[in-house]
Amino acid sequence: MEQLTEVTVQPIDLAAWAPYALEVQAQAFGLSAEEVAVRLHIVARHALQPGVLALGALAGGRLVGFGYGMPNQRSQWWSTVIEPHLEARGYGDWLDDVFAVTELHVLPEYQGQGLGSSLIRSLCERSGQPRSILSAIDAETPARRLYRALGYHDLARAVRFPATDRPYAVMGAQLPLHRPAR
Repeated sequence: MEQLTEVTVQPIDLAAWAPYALEVQAQAFGLSAEEVAVRLHIVARHALQPGVLALGALAGGRLVGFGYGMPNQRSQWWSTVIEPHLEARGYGDWLDDVFAVTELHVLPEYQGQGLGSSLIRSLCERSGQPRSILSAIDAETPARRLYRALGYHDLARAVRFPATDRPYAVMGAQLPLHRPAR
């Protein structure tokens, strides 16, 4: 799809932009109003974490994509869920000295134009960490294909997070990320 407005990627204040970011996530990920409300509280907590980085893709002042992450801490909920899966596969060290990409979403009409790649590459470049980790739905999706093209590989699969029936894959990459072919 051809975009009509130039898109710029720039740092955003995660707390201030959270409602708009959740609108993007809801459309990109198919979230219900209840799920958005729960995630809004989570994003507000994340916005206060040390080292959090957030970027927005803006077109004419409208948020059309966003991503954020932070240096991983083993004490964080996400890490406690994935740790046994990583340990079982010999990847427990991937919880240390790593930038965790927490969320990355682009509106459907802006997908396939390199925005997701630009957002995640910029986040990781700014992180100051030697590698990156993330979780994604454990299925062949455009997101998983993008992550592999950037250099991510599976560290664990069939990971189950509370409150969801969908299995997730945990993926990791050495930084800097690859430049995917377009």
